[in-house]
Amino acid sequence: MRESLARQYLSYYDAQLRTDAETPSAVKVQRLGPLRLINFTGGQGFITYRHISPTSGVNLAALVGEALAYYRAQPEINDVEWKSRGHDHAPGLHEQLLAHGFALDASESIMIGRAADLSAETPLPAGVTLRRIFCEDDVRAMTAMQDLTFGEAVSPRHAEAILRRLATADGMQLWVAEDSTGTILSAGRLEPVPGTDFAGIWGGATVAAYRGQGIYRALTAARARSALELGKTLIHSDSTGYSKPILARYGLLQVSTTTPYRWSRTLD
Repeated sequence: MRESLARQYLSYYDAQLRTDAETPSAVKVQRLGPLRLINFTGGQGFITYRHISPTSGVNLAALVGEALAYYRAQPEINDVEWKSRGHDHAPGLHEQLLAHGFALDASESIMIGRAADLSAETPLPAGVTLRRIFCEDDVRAMTAMQDLTFGEAVSPRHAEAILRRLATADGMQLWVAEDSTGTILSAGRLEPVPGTDFAGIWGGATVAAYRGQGIYRALTAARARSALELGKTLIHSDSTGYSKPILARYGLLQVSTTTPYRWSRTLD
């Protein structure tokens, strides 16, 4: 039963999300064979596609080379992510990406399930509250917490990318959990996908000292309730080893994996 449901969810994912709906904040989209080459603000490139068929006669070496040349010719693009999925079958793609200077990043689990299964009210520790944020100071405090939680230096680029995205009013929501002093303890985004049944939950991070107390679970439930209010019945997420078991406990199923390959102009 679970395997059948996972296959059904995966078919919805491929049909509804591997389209322009996947990148609502794109500022430029260029087609190259089966690829969609995306430009985001802040010097970010993104390569995605629905499928690369090994029987279609596509020359992978040429395809990867042309895609990278497209971004190399744009000096404002500093970093490019090629988003691959584990259920695709494109023999030789991994080798071609590495040969062209892309670096393999960590894989994540593609999780999908019903928003209703995630929406139950969850108790919070004393003094911890949830809210949706909008203003610049809150966004900068949120992204600083996320950077530090992920073991990275606090980056103004992260905050500025989120602020630019927020200014587009594309439906993205930012949610945080904070203590009685206003210190942000956990955060995450909700991204309703127009024209689909889906909303995505992204960017989940919780300060290490506050994990295991139900804070991330409550934050996820709040985002699921907001998704339902918007008419979105399915939740999807690319999940790390930390968030995957939490989502799985509440009914989300792993339908595949996703592995990013990254190219940086500074390392080229």
